[in-house]
Amino acid sequence: MPEPQPDGRLLAVSDLHVAYPENRAIVEELKPYSPGDWLLVAGDVGERLDDIRWALGLLAGRFERVVWVPGNHELWTPPGDPPELRGVARYNELVRMCRELGVLTPEDGYPLWLGAGGPVRIVPLFLLYDYTFLPAGHTTKDSALAYAHSTGVVCTDEYLLHPDPYPTREAWCRARVAITERRLAALEDDVPLVFVNHYPLVRQPTDILRYPEFAQWCGTTATKDWHVRHPTAAMIYGHLHIPRVTRHDGVRFEEVSLGYPREWKPRPGNRRLLRDVLPDRPSS
Repeated sequence: MPEPQPDGRLLAVSDLHVAYPENRAIVEELKPYSPGDWLLVAGDVGERLDDIRWALGLLAGRFERVVWVPGNHELWTPPGDPPELRGVARYNELVRMCRELGVLTPEDGYPLWLGAGGPVRIVPLFLLYDYTFLPAGHTTKDSALAYAHSTGVVCTDEYLLHPDPYPTREAWCRARVAITERRLAALEDDVPLVFVNHYPLVRQPTDILRYPEFAQWCGTTATKDWHVRHPTAAMIYGHLHIPRVTRHDGVRFEEVSLGYPREWKPRPGNRRLLRDVLPDRPSS
């Protein structure tokens, strides 16, 4: 793996949703600021394999290193894509595609960033969710789902994100959490970590959602203390389409999404899309 250039920056983005022509045009213009820049992509590049390949291939050709984690949209089996690629088979195909493009995934070794703000170890995650971010007044998944259906706020995952061969998405989530916990326990140094996941590791960022019933599709309480159990420099996520920085137990959490055109077009100013992952951290 190439080492970053001395002037390289660690950058992040998510939720590019390149099926929208306006978003595709933005991605076509994305370029590094310096030759050594790395880009962390926190999921939801698109839904169709051809779109995902186009976007990740473009970015991999421009940035020194691209690290990708899946969002829920990449894991959908939409009409027009191979119907047999469901669940784990779909994820494995995405990993195979990324390796062909030279893009790192949660199935690869955790790379060491040595540029500005480093050293830190990048930890790309694929964890899913398990319906434990329950809306107020609900104590079970069945109750929370029934409430969501009554309000009309139901994630499309319920129809297009298949867990095969796992019986449920929460079973797949539990398996992914267990795999990742074993890998984290095996780390042999105290280099600070940059967690990259499509969903936040803690529940609090979802408190701002306009429709709180949507939180059940936004993560798992199984990861609520990972940022304090492990030396953590930053936690990068997307999915909520609410770009902002919060701090939890002193750790920087940043939502780095572009989102849908109807969301980003009304935002005031010219917000820079590629976010610096380590803006306040001096290099060692």
